[in-house]
Amino acid sequence: MKLYIHPAACSLSPHIVSRELGLDLEILHVDRGTHRTSDGLDFLSINPNGYVPVLVLDDGEILMEGPAIVQYLADLRPEAGLAPQDGKSRRRLQSLLNFISTEIHKPMANMFYPPYSPVKDVLHKHVAARFDWITTQFAGDYLTGDGFSIADAYLFVCLNWSQWLGVDLSRWPRLEAFMTRVSRRPKVLEALHAEGLAPRADGVFFAPRKAA
Repeated sequence: MKLYIHPAACSLSPHIVSRELGLDLEILHVDRGTHRTSDGLDFLSINPNGYVPVLVLDDGEILMEGPAIVQYLADLRPEAGLAPQDGKSRRRLQSLLNFISTEIHKPMANMFYPPYSPVKDVLHKHVAARFDWITTQFAGDYLTGDGFSIADAYLFVCLNWSQWLGVDLSRWPRLEAFMTRVSRRPKVLEALHAEGLAPRADGVFFAPRKAA
């Protein structure tokens, strides 16, 4: 299988999940400017929308959208427990993934783009309110309990963008503690390192390593 990514983008979520599961994926980078992939393809021929992540299965099937990809990956190794199998727990997981996708990921992503500058304050307030809510949803050390899940991987990646968007995460100590907890997971560190990301001096966020 092939996973197409941008470093530190939302595609970091399935990258983390693949390593937590011990899946042997080929990680391929997409150039944002040219849409060329590191294996020499036109990314727009794979995903005409132009964004990552995209997972290409061994039979050629193309799977798009992060929440769908991480659920597919987790179901390849159900014994790892990254996605519950019973109905009630699964519904809660899907609810969390959709909330992170629409209420946290999308508005935070919009803040990166200049056309949204006039409404950036509105987006900040929206994200802050959603952070207020998500802090109440932890069922233990992680969102679904004491075990790491695919929802935690997704939330971790989105929270890491706070450093570039002027969002002061110290307002939410539980989220800061969550970031620290997730970042200490060996497989998470493997994925971060593979994408060229290193811990900042504050130890909370991960940013591209500076060239020597």
